[in-house]
Amino acid sequence: MESLTVVELLKQVITSWQVIAVTIGIILYLNLVFFVTRGNRNPLKIHRMSAKNKPAKKENKPEVLEESGAGKSANEELGLEEK
Repeated sequence: MESLTVVELLKQVITSWQVIAVTIGIILYLNLVFFVTRGNRNPLKIHRMSAKNKPAKKENKPEVLEESGAGKSANEELGLEEK
């Protein structure tokens, strides 16, 4: 007996104008949000360069620092002053 009243109650809630209006409002809002996000999406640009067009890699060899003399400290080599 109670299950019949629960079913009737759910039927009345689902068919009430407030629930229908809120559901339609949410659907319209989500459609608007998805439309705006779809329109503002930037196209992905994929640049595929052939082997001929690729710039040649430069080998970055570390420069060999001159060996410091016996009386020089690391601060003097870098041009730092001690306080």
